[in-house]
Amino acid sequence: MSTPLYDASVPVFRQMLDALANLLRKGEAHARERGLDPDAMLAARLAPDMLTLVGQVQRASDHAKGAAGRLAGLKPPPFADGEQRLAEAYARISRTLDYIDTVPIRAFERAAERVITLPFGVPPMPAARYLYGFALPSLFFHVTTAYAILRHRGVPLGKRDFLGNYLSE
Repeated sequence: MSTPLYDASVPVFRQMLDALANLLRKGEAHARERGLDPDAMLAARLAPDMLTLVGQVQRASDHAKGAAGRLAGLKPPPFADGEQRLAEAYARISRTLDYIDTVPIRAFERAAERVITLPFGVPPMPAARYLYGFALPSLFFHVTTAYAILRHRGVPLGKRDFLGNYLSE
């Protein structure tokens, strides 16, 4: 049995993390074609006060695993932010997807009744407000920013790359 908050979260997290991995793969191929070090693009950012590309990957991962866990009434696992190479960024995305896959659908059955408390001092909020007002927008922000960093570096990407495989279930 599926639940509305599961349907609105986990499939979207999967789609966007898969798309993020594909964006990185296209960035890697672009760098290699130009004789550049693909790992160096992880330090790229749009502005001096913004997170780097690897920081965008880390935050996208954190929002997806955090929301999946919290909505299911579980404590999401902490991941250290030590990625310095593309292989490590891909591995983080894979670990995030693996974690999301371990969260049972049935754990979302009471998700709408949960009040979510975040670890950084935001007032507690109903689960639906957390998902629709914070977790999903935050995930989209970080994936969009990763897309923008790569585009800024000349990687030929389009909207379909950002959307990923939206036809899969």
